Amino acid sequence: MHRECRYLGFVLLSTALAAPLASAKPVIALQEHEEHDRDRDREHRRVYDPYRHDYHEWNDREDSAYRHWLDERHEAYVDYERLKHRQQLEYWRWRHEHEEHEEHEHH
Repeated sequence: MHRECRYLGFVLLSTALAAPLASAKPVIALQEHEEHDRDRDREHRRVYDPYRHDYHEWNDREDSAYRHWLDERHEAYVDYERLKHRQQLEYWRWRHEHEEHEEHEHH
């Protein structure tokens, strides 16, 4: 009887320790899937430009311009969508003032 209790205790302890490992793989896969979706959304994001009353694709070029704007202002990176409305307006005003210069550099 003592031997059976010992064996049962070992089985229960092993099961308790193995259960988190068995469920870890689906959690990791779910996190990777969510990160992939977030990256895809970031790549295909569109933002509204209140000055031109249109939308712009937020691609690498726009992100680079945005980061340049932040650098000029000596500000740390903050996702554009987290900016206050007034700051977004300031960004678009700056962006349109620098568009001609940017287009000239690329030609």
